[in-house]
Amino acid sequence: MTGSDDRPAEGGAPKSAALANFERMLASGRDTALLRYSIGNEYAKLRDWDRACDALERAVVLDPDFTAAWKLYAKALEGSGDAPAALAAYRQGIEVAKRKGDRQAEKEMTVFARRIERASDSG
Repeated sequence: MTGSDDRPAEGGAPKSAALANFERMLASGRDTALLRYSIGNEYAKLRDWDRACDALERAVVLDPDFTAAWKLYAKALEGSGDAPAALAAYRQGIEVAKRKGDRQAEKEMTVFARRIERASDSG
């Protein structure tokens, strides 16, 4: 995601005021992990997984230790149908959470990763 995008979200859902504001901030030259996370979160709420993935991928590039961004990025990848990439993102997020001592995020991502592993084992 390189800037604002006036197209409606997937399924034609209108963008939220928050998303429009975040994208204006991005277009004005601000580009931070938190801003990209916020944009990704808004797209995830709209279930526009591809745009959520774009924003969240940039968030974890900008801040590889942003645990919440890894968790939401993995969820967005899973929502987009890319289970292998989601599993890899969960695993990376688990490592970040362990390193930072974020036990709750580590536990949550471990549960989500195991679900993907079980689904791939049974499929």
